[in-house]
Amino acid sequence: MTDTAQGTQDLTFPQGFRAAALAAGIKPSGKTDLSCVVSDSDCTWAFAGTRSTTAAACVTRNRALFSGDGPVRALVVNAGNANAATGQRGARDNADLADAVGSVLNVPEDGVLTASTGIIGHLLPMDRVLSGAEHLPEELRAEVAPFAAAIMTTDTHPKTAAVTLSGGARIVGTAKGSGMIHPDMATMFAFAFSDARVDRDTLRSAFPGIVNRTFNAVTVDGDTSTNDMAVVLANGEAGEVDPAEFLAALEGVMRELARQIAADGEGATKLLTVRVSGARSEAEALSAARTCCVSPLLKSAVHGNDPNWGRVIMAVGRSGAEVDVERMTVSVQGIPVFAGRPLPYDDSAVSASMKAGEVVFEVGLGVGEASGESWGCDLSAEYVSINADYTT
Repeated sequence: MTDTAQGTQDLTFPQGFRAAALAAGIKPSGKTDLSCVVSDSDCTWAFAGTRSTTAAACVTRNRALFSGDGPVRALVVNAGNANAATGQRGARDNADLADAVGSVLNVPEDGVLTASTGIIGHLLPMDRVLSGAEHLPEELRAEVAPFAAAIMTTDTHPKTAAVTLSGGARIVGTAKGSGMIHPDMATMFAFAFSDARVDRDTLRSAFPGIVNRTFNAVTVDGDTSTNDMAVVLANGEAGEVDPAEFLAALEGVMRELARQIAADGEGATKLLTVRVSGARSEAEALSAARTCCVSPLLKSAVHGNDPNWGRVIMAVGRSGAEVDVERMTVSVQGIPVFAGRPLPYDDSAVSASMKAGEVVFEVGLGVGEASGESWGCDLSAEYVSINADYTT
């Protein structure tokens, strides 16, 4: 397996996939906001969506298609409008978008997944959306960059990752997400495309665990969106692959995308990584790590280069994870600061080590063998500024 995490501008989709992106007039900025990916053949696929009880029309429809078990060949994404909290009209508009895109791409309506992101509570401008959909076939190409840019909202840059398996099959992933990010999942899209031939049941059985260890381990601000989803599509055009290698590679791609989302958190200046070991279970390790990453106090300390490890102790204590405080350990940037008791350390040296693009806390709970990792970002004044002005 070869890592091919090249620049977005150089990245192409796996064989049999093409994408299109254009400006339909959904975003006031005039940037590209309507995009699609289509496969030449039917895809085996897996889906995970938000567990929010106010889920948007796209999540509800995709979940219904997933339970129906049919194949998929296309995905259409609109950015700038979440089409959430829009009632039956929103559901009809979402279905009409899938039907329109399916018609121009020669794909059945139930073979088209939909995804919407943007402001909640606004109806889609369907005249512009449907007019734009008519022109998508003219823009189809192998390059990933236009699609990766078109799905963004407050992101500062596109997010992509790719890998080549030992037999030549590829997995290419792209994601969007910057704010309203918290496990279950977040205001994120994560899409992975592969030309590998994989067994449907194997993929669907493994996918929830992969999502839990990657996208459900990302938190920026503690808020869970109405629209988030993760989708993987595999069209089989490169032939059979080793299932274990494929699943490990898929998790690697999604892990990289998750880290990119955390690092690009709204107003973020640093990636926050928390690694927990010595837990009773993976679930408790992840809970402890996530709670640290979402703590406003710890996030603020990271922004100010303050090695206030007591905030880690606090966050772990409220996470629900079992811990033996006398055996508990905490390190900041590899420097031990606590081992059942406070350790002597150079405060200024630790503070200086935190002036980095990534700040890592390692925490041992002292009660088991399980581990988990979560990613977040620092909390800056810019986060407040971005979200104070979001709709105005």
